[in-house]
Amino acid sequence: LQYGIVLDAGSSHTAMFVYKWPADKENDTGVVSEHSMCDVEGPGISSYSSNPPAAGTSLVQCLNQALRDVPKEKHVGTPLYLGATAGMRLLHISSQQASDAVLSAVAATLKSYPFDFRGSKILSGEEEGVFGWVTANYLLENFIKRGWLGEWIQPQKKTLGAMDFGGASTQITFETRDTIEDPRNEVMLKLYGQTYKVYTHSFLCYGRDQVLKRLLSKLLQAERYQATVSHPCWPTGYHKSLLLSSVYDSPCTEKEKPSLALDTTVTVVGTGNGSLCALHANKLFDFTSCSFSRCSFDGIFQPEVSGNFIAFSAFFYTVDFIQTVMGRPVHLPSDLKDAAEMICATNWSELLQKAPKLEKRLPDYCAVTMFVYLLTTKGYNFNDHSFPNIVFQKKVGDTSIGWALGYMLNLTNMIPAEKPSSHKSMLYNYWVILILLFVVTTLTSLVTAVCLLRRSKSGTI
Repeated sequence: LQYGIVLDAGSSHTAMFVYKWPADKENDTGVVSEHSMCDVEGPGISSYSSNPPAAGTSLVQCLNQALRDVPKEKHVGTPLYLGATAGMRLLHISSQQASDAVLSAVAATLKSYPFDFRGSKILSGEEEGVFGWVTANYLLENFIKRGWLGEWIQPQKKTLGAMDFGGASTQITFETRDTIEDPRNEVMLKLYGQTYKVYTHSFLCYGRDQVLKRLLSKLLQAERYQATVSHPCWPTGYHKSLLLSSVYDSPCTEKEKPSLALDTTVTVVGTGNGSLCALHANKLFDFTSCSFSRCSFDGIFQPEVSGNFIAFSAFFYTVDFIQTVMGRPVHLPSDLKDAAEMICATNWSELLQKAPKLEKRLPDYCAVTMFVYLLTTKGYNFNDHSFPNIVFQKKVGDTSIGWALGYMLNLTNMIPAEKPSSHKSMLYNYWVILILLFVVTTLTSLVTAVCLLRRSKSGTI
């Protein structure tokens, strides 16, 4: 077996994935699988801007696990990558010096391990979207697969669109035949001899954590930063005191920063009002400006969604909460809207009773569900006909869906642009033919022997 390691340095936390694949096979599809994974304790690396060495130290526990998971004799030849996403993109916007310092500290830690460190970098939103799309379609064998005789088959299946919802950004990526009016949203990929025209866009500040900050900012603005502010998306019976600095410490909210001192404390009280929550969540989008023939929101071009989609990360966790904790199905957009209103109307003690282990994230499920409803319907324009084509899924088999696997496949050139050579398949075919010939010959010999035996017996009689 060969191994590869990718650290997914997200905005809210870092996860490490160890992948494995048979060394004696070609770089074919469906071969790479997730060997193990490790969640790094603590927040994402971007939160260590004031203490960069701590960002590197935070990874040690998972890297030590990798030392155990990958056989010792394979350490030197195992590629190790770190990719940082929207949290570090935001830090880079506010301070390039701080983001460089964090990446340097992280690289120093990674270099101290015996693996083949290949670099740490901040991914663009478009890279994150496209690599997530590659991962999903690779795992589902939509690019290429082996037939039962060992031959390469280009499945006549269409690719799936991919939707990712992280802590600081959200991505949508799908294959389209439509004209992509904004060249920044078009990516041409050549995989296994086939060309794919893919639309992709990443919306920075539209990830779960940043959406919640932006929503708080809108509510504080609306109530003129009074000492007590009501929050229609928080459940009745829930309240929290917070510093203004915790809301305005991000490039996503700093334009709305008030002239008040940021060490001012405000008490936010939940009022559990679904329709009012929807009204405020809707203000996070701009549905008015569009210089193209059609847009999603914020003036971004998007062709009509087509085909099947897979939605992962916080999309999956939100829908999973609706189905498992609230006991409601999600088949149509109206199911999502009804579930959001139901969560909003459920008081804090009742929610806690239903899901005590989720206490930290529990107050925000009303807002996040309402946001997912608005994003998919008003934003991406899914309707009653296209919404049922979305599958909310965390893994394919035992492998997590996300950009990490696609990133590693790309950097190790494991998905060739040309069709894979067929010599191994031909050898495999010859082997199958030889077995069939052996079986046929054996059966013919047995039949002949039986016939001769019968003939000799009848001749004797």
